[in-house]
Amino acid sequence: MAKRRVLITGASGEITRQLLPAFRDRYDLRLLDTRSSAHANDIIDVDVSDPDVEKYREHFRGVDAIVHNVRATEPGVKTSAPRQWLPSRPGSEPVEGYFVERKSVDMAFNVLRLAMEENVRRVVITSSNHAADWYETKLHNGQLDTIGPETYPLSDNFYGWAKATYEHLGFMFATGRLGRVVENVQVRVGAPRPIRAADFTTGFNIDQVSYKRDLGGYISERDMQQLYVKSIEAEDIRNEDGIPFQVFYGVSNNTRGFWSIANARKVIDYTPEDDSEVEFADEIRQHITTNGRTM
Repeated sequence: MAKRRVLITGASGEITRQLLPAFRDRYDLRLLDTRSSAHANDIIDVDVSDPDVEKYREHFRGVDAIVHNVRATEPGVKTSAPRQWLPSRPGSEPVEGYFVERKSVDMAFNVLRLAMEENVRRVVITSSNHAADWYETKLHNGQLDTIGPETYPLSDNFYGWAKATYEHLGFMFATGRLGRVVENVQVRVGAPRPIRAADFTTGFNIDQVSYKRDLGGYISERDMQQLYVKSIEAEDIRNEDGIPFQVFYGVSNNTRGFWSIANARKVIDYTPEDDSEVEFADEIRQHITTNGRTM
């Protein structure tokens, strides 16, 4: 049986780096980016933010699935709230971030458009937990215990706004109102990195809330690989309204988890194998001294 042909945008990035070990054996890959990378020497130089999609349409032709990982960045411009759940600083987000993240939205649109026009069956878009990060204050002060993909996405920063907009665009294309139906999954990735206590420590004090938060949002490489592979290969991703569209939280089976993965378990049989509580047990025993709540 021939391998699925999978196109990845943002091929030089960290999410792609974590996916490639599983993807290279499983798929016939096309890797697109404007930057080179140490983890891939077969990247094609393509800028999917260019509105003239004819310049790169050929790379989307004959593809079975797309994994869209690329996002816009601008040196010196921060577009997200690094600690959404801590006291806010009014006016701390530069308005220039809007133009950076609008470019990210344009790239998502161009990819979905080409998927529709070139008959690509499935698109998996790397969204972010920040699509709904407005709720994190409530999650970490005890007003909420969990939120899921069904929670209306709200964010107070441009990065989160862009990710929420990806999801709205994805749903629109999945309905078929714009032409051919484009099946798509939006993955709200949590914390795809080792969770080290030192990263949350200032002097002798550790930020217990942020440490607990990232332990709850952790996703291991093998769990991420499984989630993306199953998002690509699942036969049926229709929601309760019959629309082939899903939003999944990208987290492992964490004891301290607060984002629901119930729909990913049900729809694509996502069965995460790892738990930050086990993976980082030694540091947790040493550094967790409170319930990690703000009140």
